[in-house]
Amino acid sequence: MTATAPAPPPARVRAAAVLPRLALVLAALLALLSAAAGPASAHAALTASDPGEGAVVATAPAQVTLSFSEKVALGDDSIRVLDPRGKRVDTGEIRDMCSGSTIRYGTALHPGLPDGTYTVAWQAVSADSHPIAGAFTFSIGAPSETTVALPVANAGGGPVGTAYALARYAAYAGFTVLAGSCAFILACWRRGAAARPMQKLVLRAWVVLTAATLVVLVLRHPYTGSGNFADVFDLAGLKAVLETKTGAALVSRLLLLGAAALFIAVLFGAFARRQSAAPEGGADAREAAAGKGDGKEDSKHAADLFFGLAVAGSVFAAGIAATWALSEHASTGLQSGIAMPVDILHLLAAATWLGGLTALLVALYTVPDMEREAVRRFSRIAFAAVVVLAATGAYQSWRQLGSWQALTGTSYGQLLIIKGGLVPVLVGIAYLSRRWTARLGEAPAVSAEADEPTAATATATAAETAAVSRETSVSVGVSRETPTAGADTPENPARAAQLARQRAAREKALRRQARDADPARAGLRRSVLAEAAVAVAVLAVTTVLTSTEPGRVAIQDAGRNGASSPAVPNRAVKVTLPFDTGGTNGKGSVRLELDPGRTGSNTLHVWAESPDGAPLDLPEVKVAFTLPAKEVGPLPASADRADPGHWSAPGVQLPLAGEWRIDVTVRTSEIDQTTVQKTVKIG
Repeated sequence: MTATAPAPPPARVRAAAVLPRLALVLAALLALLSAAAGPASAHAALTASDPGEGAVVATAPAQVTLSFSEKVALGDDSIRVLDPRGKRVDTGEIRDMCSGSTIRYGTALHPGLPDGTYTVAWQAVSADSHPIAGAFTFSIGAPSETTVALPVANAGGGPVGTAYALARYAAYAGFTVLAGSCAFILACWRRGAAARPMQKLVLRAWVVLTAATLVVLVLRHPYTGSGNFADVFDLAGLKAVLETKTGAALVSRLLLLGAAALFIAVLFGAFARRQSAAPEGGADAREAAAGKGDGKEDSKHAADLFFGLAVAGSVFAAGIAATWALSEHASTGLQSGIAMPVDILHLLAAATWLGGLTALLVALYTVPDMEREAVRRFSRIAFAAVVVLAATGAYQSWRQLGSWQALTGTSYGQLLIIKGGLVPVLVGIAYLSRRWTARLGEAPAVSAEADEPTAATATATAAETAAVSRETSVSVGVSRETPTAGADTPENPARAAQLARQRAAREKALRRQARDADPARAGLRRSVLAEAAVAVAVLAVTTVLTSTEPGRVAIQDAGRNGASSPAVPNRAVKVTLPFDTGGTNGKGSVRLELDPGRTGSNTLHVWAESPDGAPLDLPEVKVAFTLPAKEVGPLPASADRADPGHWSAPGVQLPLAGEWRIDVTVRTSEIDQTTVQKTVKIG
């Protein structure tokens, strides 16, 4: 029979059971959100092309151009044009045709291309670091059979995309815990710098953030390119990544983390030694005021050290947060000059609250003698962080949505609704935590080394003593039954290890008993644990939001690329399409009216207008109707000029009901033209 260590007390059993379950729940939640997010949706989007998708042109164009909603980065093979047999017919040279707010790129085609269907495959990286890709076809003369298969995989998807997304999640979590825990130690609980659990928390967060950043850096090339893990060894690809804005941000983050390692060494070295040696309650300051010893000089050195750490920590945290703000959504789009500093404030406030919450939770579970004033300080700081989060979050939501329709009709808006529902829950639990914090002062502090233990502690001590006595008697019984030289002496390694385990278990049980003796502290631990669980969900949703196409852009893309207009019986179908051919006076809009907007014969009217609403007399306007679901079309509509800026075509036949795509080709000069399209329902 072998002697065993005493059974853990009920409080220890409950804590040991709750924490693993919580970890499993949070891991499952992160995995669910990761799976639901799928490949990252892009911020930039293709808004137009020339020739347009599905267009049939009479003669071979000299080039193919692509227009995007925002700035993109393209490589040498970003635009490929393939003939019906899959042979490239472009020159491979990317032409930058951007002008003002117009983002357009093109590639020249070889002269003398024969009739047939051609495939345009393109891939780019949007300004907020996410890859985008697509493909479409156009025909010269007449459509033909083609052996080219359009790609079905999304850019940034597959195993590489999953690994990249997980590394991004880990980087956000590591930064939140690292910055928030250091802020908690410096602003709320300076003596915590000497606490081993707090040191482990900060060091692990630094390791996670550093490792995740390295993974993102090496996966960047395959993530935006082929999607193959083998490309992580492509040094040319890594060099190309380092020359991009995202690569520069990742390298800057690694350099800042290297400097932050020195900050952590000082925090847990010289600063921790001073705090552990200083008497509680500021006794060293009182001694300095009374002129005792070198207290005044020591107090000045401690204040200088604290000030230096506070400034350095703030600089490092803001710098690391800026590596996200300067390379993702905030760096592009509407009001980017305001959005980037707002995004930095948002990240810092989130880290202060959620990271500090993590540090508080660890301290409540592992450090029984944490000062009550530290909890009160964090409560006040967390409230200020919530105010900053609310203000910056409201601005970011307005900037990325732009309309109520985007709130309910886009993935970005729906994720924002989920986040908006979680935040009030989090604030409600935080309110309960503040109430428990206020009650901390109503009961005397309980320490594991108190001179007069409470009744609960005395009971626990008696129980542990009895358990040790029972073990000792069992061990003696074993030694009597099976005599062994030195079995009951400390020189026996097995016996010495057993006694050490018993003493460690007893001391740990006493510490936990002292920790759980304060009902206010126990209630605060439970509320903070619930607050941390909801905070993890908020952080996960926020991370998914950063890789989702903003609602403002999604709504614009839907309007450009064919959001269906509902069919209204016996009423004309009316649509307005903006266009931009890129040339002089190339901007305007075309307004179409299809009357009565049903199957059979219809009358088509087209008006062209300049940006100020004046009639725009264009050299040429062509309209075609296509029903993709039935493979009908394109059916050209021969519109004749009726007045300056007005064309009409009677007897336009639409034989079937369904979602018809209207392609309008506008030419503003001999060389400047574009095709815009809209999908409408014909009932």
